[in-house]
Amino acid sequence: MNALDTWLTIFLLLLATLITRGSFFLIGHAVKLPPKVQHALRYAPAAAMAAIVIPDLVMTNGALDVGIANPKLLAGIGATLFFLATRHLLGTIIAGMALFTILRLTL
Repeated sequence: MNALDTWLTIFLLLLATLITRGSFFLIGHAVKLPPKVQHALRYAPAAAMAAIVIPDLVMTNGALDVGIANPKLLAGIGATLFFLATRHLLGTIIAGMALFTILRLTL
């Protein structure tokens, strides 16, 4: 690729980003989503987070590992239980990382 192709690619990506993200600001109030769609979209962040976190917890070296010797899975379960008991996000992160470190060093 020469310099012109590089700058053209950067410009087109910039334009695509501005159009897709800016359209919500420009026409966001003019378009009303049905209530069922708005309700379904409330679950999108949790679904996206689960799609990112769950595979990391249950996969080890590209293979499924849901056994008792998986420290990431055990720490994830422990962190989830801690959050359900306390509803404290920072404490959940600290407890999960501490539990993972302990399990990683002992297993």
